[in-house]
Formats: sequence, structure tokens, C-alpha cells
Amino acid sequence: MTVDAPAFRPPLVAILRGIRPHEVEAHVAALIGAGLAAIEIPLNSPDWASGICHAVRAAGDAAWIGGGTVLRPEDADRLVELGARFAVTPNTRPALIRHAAARGLPVLAGCATASEAFNALEAGARMLKLFPASVYGPGLARALRAVLPPVPLYAVGGITPRNLGGFLAAGCDGAGLGGELYRAGQPPDLTARAARAFVAAWQDARP
Repeated sequence: MTVDAPAFRPPLVAILRGIRPHEVEAHVAALIGAGLAAIEIPLNSPDWASGICHAVRAAGDAAWIGGGTVLRPEDADRLVELGARFAVTPNTRPALIRHAAARGLPVLAGCATASEAFNALEAGARMLKLFPASVYGPGLARALRAVLPPVPLYAVGGITPRNLGGFLAAGCDGAGLGGELYRAGQPPDLTARAARAFVAAWQDARP
């Protein structure tokens, strides 16, 4: 599998943590309908492999489907087999990042310090996520952006439509949308409504 990694630069990544496979299709449709083109299913979700399979099939070419909370090289291998198009890690593990990158998966690597960020980039990560962003705040994003090369930087963890603009103004290129977008068991119409609120906040924050 070969992936054009630089082409993957969505402003907003939807995170469907805890979703069950039979719920995936409706929520993927709701997110695409609201204008989101990147959807992550964390690997600590119930029967995550089946969930990603359903998501890949439901999304087709309308959205990129990826796996999140990727911790092991064998998880990256499984994502490739399932047709996932990116991998998200909660931390910086150079061996994992190198392995996933070698398999053609763009890696969005979690970091909280400049050292972690540069280690992730050296290992082959194409994107970085400041995590947990709400704990560190836009100030850290601004400080990281001052020393980082021009790679995509995402704010993830505690992002809401109200604080999204502050992280974008601090130099983030986008955000991962978790609990304010989706909580396990919620109906698809609530997911669609939350997604539209995030898209509106993104549009309002753009220069």
C-alpha cells in the first residue's frame, strides 16, 4: 500500500472513541454530511478492527479513515490490511512511528514537548498532535510552532467549538475532535449537530 502522505492534511479529525461496529456507518455518514473528511476510530473501541472495516466501506472516497491510540507495530500492520489511511499515536515511540511510516501510513504522533516532537519527526511522523491540548493550552502550541519546521500541528484533547479558535491563532493547523463531538452511544443526529458546530467554528476562525 502506498499513501501520498503530504496530501493528508485535513483541518479537523473526528474521533469516534468507543463506537461499536454496527453504529459506524450512520455516524460516518453524519460526519461526511457535515463536511468532515477524516475520521479516526481508536483501537480501544469495541471490536475496533470490524469498526474500521465498516468505516472504510461506508466512507469510500469521501473521507480518510484511520486508527487511533496505536501503540504497537502489529497494530499498524493490521490497519494497513483493513484499508485504513492514517495512524494516530497518543505518544512518541520512534520504533512504532518508523514501522508505520515504512508501511505507508501517515502518522499523527502525540507529543507534549519539543524533544518529543523532534523525535517523532526524525522517526518519520508527518504530523504532530499536541496532547492533551486543553491541559497545556494555546501557549504551548505557540511555543512549539516557533521552533518546529512547517509540519501540520493539531490540537487534540479537550477541544471545543469555543476554544478551537485560540489554538488555531496560536499556530495549530487543525484539531482532533473527541468528547465534544462524539460520546459512545449517542445518536447520529447529535454527532451531525456537533460536527456542524465545529465546522462553523473552524470557518469563523480562518483568516
